[in-house]
Amino acid sequence: MAFHVILERLLPGESVEGAPLPDGSGRRLSYRISGHLQFWVTFILMGHAVPIITGADWSSLKDWDSIANAVISLKGFHPLPLHMVYDHYLSLITTAIIFTFAMSMYLYIGSFYPPNKVLAKGGNTGYPTYDFFMGRELNPRIGSLDLKEFCELRPGLIGWAVLNLGMAVKQYQKHGAISLSMLLVNLLQGQYVWDALYNEKSILTTMDITTDGFGFMLCFGDLAWVPFVYSFHSRYLVDHDPHLGLGMIALALAVFSLGFYIFRAANSEKDAFRRDPTAPEVKHLRYMPTKRGTKLLISGWWGAARKINYTGDWLVTLSWCLLCGFDSPLIFFQAVYFLILLVHRAMRDDEMCAEKYGADWVAYKKEVPYLFIPYVI
Repeated sequence: MAFHVILERLLPGESVEGAPLPDGSGRRLSYRISGHLQFWVTFILMGHAVPIITGADWSSLKDWDSIANAVISLKGFHPLPLHMVYDHYLSLITTAIIFTFAMSMYLYIGSFYPPNKVLAKGGNTGYPTYDFFMGRELNPRIGSLDLKEFCELRPGLIGWAVLNLGMAVKQYQKHGAISLSMLLVNLLQGQYVWDALYNEKSILTTMDITTDGFGFMLCFGDLAWVPFVYSFHSRYLVDHDPHLGLGMIALALAVFSLGFYIFRAANSEKDAFRRDPTAPEVKHLRYMPTKRGTKLLISGWWGAARKINYTGDWLVTLSWCLLCGFDSPLIFFQAVYFLILLVHRAMRDDEMCAEKYGADWVAYKKEVPYLFIPYVI
């Protein structure tokens, strides 16, 4: 965590303004966008983290001259022993959970001081347990470091990719080879993580940033659930190569490609329209004006289904499960859990939009009647 904070503070990045705050002030917070660079720097440093020093007698390092001679003996760097993430998996999970509890307590207590902070509507109910879970403060910060935006992408997502790589190293160490399923899980999930960080600006207009408070729900999800549950596929594959045929591999790749295309194209279209409805790539889209002064898309991806991006995201998750075969039902836990999560999230978003837009939302749902799949549901 500290390593990622240091990189976020030191690496150059574009300064981008987020959506207007919901307190009516029209104020926008500034965010440092450098997650994509941080992704690559992390992996480069992992490959050059352990110094190789030859010819140095460590017992003789008693003065500056002996230290200088030892430094002269630096011959290069070894990569980190990533296989250890497999060996200490339970300890890492336990540490992550304890840390998220401690951080959530800090966030909850800090939301009361000073008293003029912008609070999230859903986490400011007056019920301490519920508010602790949902998060009272909308955008908790330490100086210019936005804790919610930082945790949403960097430590958890990059940590997920690191865990996957460690599992691949462990498989090679134990069996002398990396299976095709392990290779593809690393590549496809790595692409998903890279894409999220490359499109970091897009997250600034999502519900997590604009609406939800930062409490235990997001903190635990970002820092414990995502890296360790999402890396379960690669951990399983260390000792359980399904030996999939080319037909099954092709099916999994086709499901991933379709899902990823829908997910990225829909999200990019929405983000571009929110930023500038007159931009060349979105100016042709039809929209419905609302009494609030905002515009709701009724063509393009968002005219096909109100949560078409969720459909793409779920297909991507399903493809990772398919790469692990059918020997254990646990392999499909993530697809089942994620489906429940997306349905619940869609219902929660529908309730908030109904309250936000009133009669306009009813009219919008008549224009775009399908939720996930056009002409199906």
